[in-house]
Formats: sequence, structure tokens, C-alpha cells
Amino acid sequence: MTEKEFRDKLKDKKRIVVKIGSSSLHHMETGELNLTKMERLIRELCELKNQGKDVILVSSGAIAVGRKVLNVTPKDTSAKQACAAVGQARLMMVYERLFAEYNHLTAQVLMTKQTIINPESRRNAENTFNELLKMGVIPVVNENDTVAVAEVEDTFGDNDFLSAIVSVIVDADLLILLSDIDGLFTDDPRANKDAKFISLVENLDDSYMLMGKETTGSGVGTGGMSAKLHAATVAVNAGCDMLIANGDDVSVIHKIMEGRDYGTLFVGKRDDAFNIAGYVGMTRQ
Repeated sequence: MTEKEFRDKLKDKKRIVVKIGSSSLHHMETGELNLTKMERLIRELCELKNQGKDVILVSSGAIAVGRKVLNVTPKDTSAKQACAAVGQARLMMVYERLFAEYNHLTAQVLMTKQTIINPESRRNAENTFNELLKMGVIPVVNENDTVAVAEVEDTFGDNDFLSAIVSVIVDADLLILLSDIDGLFTDDPRANKDAKFISLVENLDDSYMLMGKETTGSGVGTGGMSAKLHAATVAVNAGCDMLIANGDDVSVIHKIMEGRDYGTLFVGKRDDAFNIAGYVGMTRQ
């Protein structure tokens, strides 16, 4: 298949997970939430829902919001968890109000690494997601930072990896990672002006994994390209297409769904031998 044919198939995706990171939600100068961008994001998601698609949002930002509200700079884990507890409530309040403006319901789902490793927890999460989607609700997912030490220490890569796990649990057919970079490059484009953009990855092998650079993360979030490539490993082996795109303009979502040429597309190829729980445990220790 040509790249255009792969892109055209995105129009028919029915269950979509969209991940947005901390750096895309905040004004870098002040640390305050970017309400205009959040409103545009919710409008994009609600339009997908109006088209009859299932939509799940994976959103970072709880610690950053709590840090701003409390006017502190947390340095240890317990302080970060306290910020997350305050920030998560504030973040969900904003999301709930914005979704309500477009007559859609939302629900909060908090997860940890154990959700996917423990078979019973995974089944419970799967059942909850399926019921919410059946009821027409748009779930908003985040790490449970208030109790999960490992996640607070950045092991989920600003929710990139978590969004791939969610995609597996809900059997999504498309995962969109909204980042602060246009997609995958042969090298870090911020450090190497000769880095070349890669628009399509049909077979995710070690040559691509080596292109991951931790330096592509922002000061607000924690995710780098390495975390995104690990997310791609999970998604594509579950048969889910994944796309990394620049979230500076969230209207990129509907452009992607129209099959237009934005971001890097990783083609899903289901591997029944791939052990998601084992992979999560191996990479997140």
C-alpha cells in the first residue's frame, strides 16, 4: 500500500484515543492552563463523537496544575503527589465544563502500571471503559499520581506509554499522540538541523527505536521521543495505528481523520504473540 492509502484508511477508524501532554495544555510563560486550546481540543473530540466514533482522551497536567494553584515547586515525591491531588480535581472541573458546553458527558479514569500487569485489574478497567463508551461517555484518563510512586517519577513518559496501554484495553484502532514536535525524525531536530522527517513507519524495528531521543521533551512535561516509540511498540503490536503529530494546533485532529498528511503514521500490525503485560513490566521497572 502507498502512504496515501494508509492515510485514507484513517477516515474509517471507529475507536480513537487522543493523548495530550502537559506542555500542550499550559502557557509556557505563566504555567496557567491554556483555556483557548483546551476548548478547541474538546470541540475536536466532540465532533468526532458526533460522527459516531468512540473517543477517549488521555490527559497529563495534574501535577502542573496543582503546582500553579498551590504556588509551590515540588521536589520530592510526596509533594508531587499532593500537587497531583489538587491539580487533578481542578483539571477535571475544567474538562467537565467544556464537554458540557457541547452536550457531552465525561468521566475520570485514573490508572497505574498495575492496571495492565494485574489480570483482574485489567479486566475491571476494560469492563469500565466498555460500559462508559456504550453509554456515550467520553472518558478522560490520567495516571493515578496521588498513589503511584513510579508514575510520578516519570516512568510513563508524560502519559505516552499509558495512552498506548489504554488503546490496548479498549481495543482502539487509532492512537493520536499530540506532542510538541511534528513527528519522528532521524535525529533530534532541535539539535541537528539536518535531521529528516519520517512520515510513515510500516515496520517498527530497532533502526527506528534508536532514533528516540530523551532531549525532545519539554520543561513542563516529561515525555521524549523514546517514550513515544515505546508507546508505538505497544500500539502497533496490538493492531492499532498510531500517529505522532504536533499539538500546537489541535485542529490537526480532524485533518488527520480526513486522511491528510500530518505527523508520523505508525501502521498497526497485530502480533498475537506480543505480551503486553510482560512488556509493561519489563520496560517500567
